Amino acid sequence: MSTTDTSGLAPAPPTETPYSKASYRYFVLGVLTLVYALNFVDRQLLVILQEQIKVELELSDTQLGLLSGLSFAIFYVVCGIPIARWADKGVRRNIIALSLTVWSGMTAISGLSQNYLHLLLARIGVGVGEAGGSPPAHSMISDIFPEKERATALSVYSIGIYIGILTGFALGGFIAEAFGWRMAFFVVGVPGILVALFLRFAVAEPIRGWSEKRETEAGNNPTFFTVLKFLWSRKTFRNLALAGSLQAMVIYAIGNWLPSFFLRFHEIGLAELGIWMALTSGFGGGLGSFFGGWFADKMGQRDRRWYVWGSAIMILAITPVLLVILTTGDMKLALLLTGVFHFLSASYLGPALAVSHGLVGLRMRALTSAIFFFFINLIGLGLGPFIVGNLSDRFMAAGSETALPTAMLIVGCAASLWGGAHYLLASRHIRKDIADSPASAPKVEAL
Repeated sequence: MSTTDTSGLAPAPPTETPYSKASYRYFVLGVLTLVYALNFVDRQLLVILQEQIKVELELSDTQLGLLSGLSFAIFYVVCGIPIARWADKGVRRNIIALSLTVWSGMTAISGLSQNYLHLLLARIGVGVGEAGGSPPAHSMISDIFPEKERATALSVYSIGIYIGILTGFALGGFIAEAFGWRMAFFVVGVPGILVALFLRFAVAEPIRGWSEKRETEAGNNPTFFTVLKFLWSRKTFRNLALAGSLQAMVIYAIGNWLPSFFLRFHEIGLAELGIWMALTSGFGGGLGSFFGGWFADKMGQRDRRWYVWGSAIMILAITPVLLVILTTGDMKLALLLTGVFHFLSASYLGPALAVSHGLVGLRMRALTSAIFFFFINLIGLGLGPFIVGNLSDRFMAAGSETALPTAMLIVGCAASLWGGAHYLLASRHIRKDIADSPASAPKVEAL
């Protein structure tokens, strides 16, 4: 049995649920990771196809940057807030299934585009759908995995990014070279609808606070502005959001333009490049994502500051790697080093989310993820590819023969150095801010 006291807290969650079995927890984590992989297959497919699209639709680099970055990111972050608010009080599993159906359908529709406006609207639709994927999933994962395993679990989930990129690059490059870019959108979009049905009927909605055996907050959920004000009052989150945004800028400013860079400055075919990009980004990024969470959980048990110290080390190491990739004349060396780049850049997300969820109450987690994603996607995804594309056009107009790699190098190095500074600033406050978290209230033992 459990009780309700006069403080307005609801009864403690029951201890026996499907999630009591470790096998079921990891099954659900696997399903959510698959969904996240489809998220990035659909999102990143455009990157490997953009040179074909540029030629057929006669687009500039600035327009490509808008397609793969800002237009997607604006609608992704704006829609992510109300969807996360819904997820903090609704059935998260159903929200994810509905969102997956929307973004997969809009990906397939992208293949019907006849001009820039059509494709722009379809990509906006993909952004609206994908806004409902991660915040509810993060909330579910934090409810089914205890704090000491949470960064690792969230990092495993984040491996979906690199499974998706691997699949999108390999499959997209092959299909586009054989059948054209339109067919690639059709082939990738349709399977997501089937996965959405599987998710809806195979996954149970977890009880909030189950992993911590804590009482959940009763009554209305905190409003968006309440959560935002709370988070911004925590110097850890303030610096973490800025650091994560700058790291995301590095990821998208470089990652979204790497295929174009290799096609323009090295002799390589689209299908071959797709395989290289799939292997280096998929395996490099996937290993980096897992390593970041594992390392944070391992070292963080000794000192919580390692949750951000590790990310600082990784992002600062990106600059010398980028210098070689974008300046060497050895194509194979540059291609291999893209794997190192993805390993270093992918390591931050699991630890950052684990820290963010550790700062807030149980019914604030989906909204916290959405707010964190608001910053990293608007600044990183929205501005990164656009700034590189715009700088590339300007340098090209000025007569530069290395316009694109110069733009990539400026944005990538500046953002990585700046981001590293904010991780170090976050480390100064993390222990106090987590100790003062609403989630650090006394546990309720099972009776």
